[in-house]
Amino acid sequence: MDDPKWKEEFSKYSQRKDNEKNGVSEARFRDYGFLKYWFRGIEKFAPWVRKIHFVTSGQKPEWLDASNPKINLVDHKDFIPKEFLPTYNSVVIERYMHRIPGLAEHFVYFNDDFYIIRATSPERFFKNGLPCDIATFHYNPSWSQWYKRIKNNIRIINRRFDKKEVMRRDHDKWFCKSYGSRARWNYLLKPYGKFITLRTPHNAQPYLKETFREVWEYAGKELTETSVNRFRCVTDYTPELFRTWQICRGNFEPYNTYSDTKMFPLMIKPKQAVRAIRNQSYSLICLNDNVHIRNYDLVMSNIKDAFESILPEKSSFEL
Repeated sequence: MDDPKWKEEFSKYSQRKDNEKNGVSEARFRDYGFLKYWFRGIEKFAPWVRKIHFVTSGQKPEWLDASNPKINLVDHKDFIPKEFLPTYNSVVIERYMHRIPGLAEHFVYFNDDFYIIRATSPERFFKNGLPCDIATFHYNPSWSQWYKRIKNNIRIINRRFDKKEVMRRDHDKWFCKSYGSRARWNYLLKPYGKFITLRTPHNAQPYLKETFREVWEYAGKELTETSVNRFRCVTDYTPELFRTWQICRGNFEPYNTYSDTKMFPLMIKPKQAVRAIRNQSYSLICLNDNVHIRNYDLVMSNIKDAFESILPEKSSFEL
């Protein structure tokens, strides 16, 4: 949001009032200066990471050392077809991730508000060559704008996969004891013939690049047609399409993601977020911004202090 050229271009294409439904909210794009703690967290708590593909629309933080051999600076134009640029729609950016030059066949996708805050091993994300994930159903109210997009995903999933066959084939993965009470809908909906929304932990997501190739081969028409949506739209297909596809193919190892991850909506849980960072209560956290956060500057200052308490040293990614 601090890039004048980006602001000018954004204003040119948006031409509408701040609106969360369309992803034009200031909170979706503003920078509160925590990105360096993401890099510090990776270096300190996940030193096994081989390559970081840092995706922007051409920006580079002034403090970032782009000469670090672990960093690959990626511009949108490097992997998104030019006819869909510029885009301010995260789901469009995400669906083309597999085209990033040099991306590994096994990769973990982070948003810029996901952070590692304690030691984490590669086995947290991949086991036996497969992504670690939780396969549980979740009810979403029909009035939710995000749910309307999820429904688009589910239509494709139900067209491609037979739910009863999938759950029978991978029974132990769908009814893993580690899921606990979060699997209750799996038992209730076992006789039902169609997929509904899967529970989606809002945090770092491991993927197989092959998953993206398969989805594009099957649903490339739908994905291409909706790539024209520069801002979020109810016709969108979200990254949950790829994740759900991966699970339906059986390409995952069961893992209760909620056991060590947590999302903190800063509008209502700023103190809990600060406490979790200081105490390193989870492996992964999400700090969800919102335009309605009260005492915004104080909240962000407290979070920065919490990060400094566990990650005070510069990383090799900083100049």
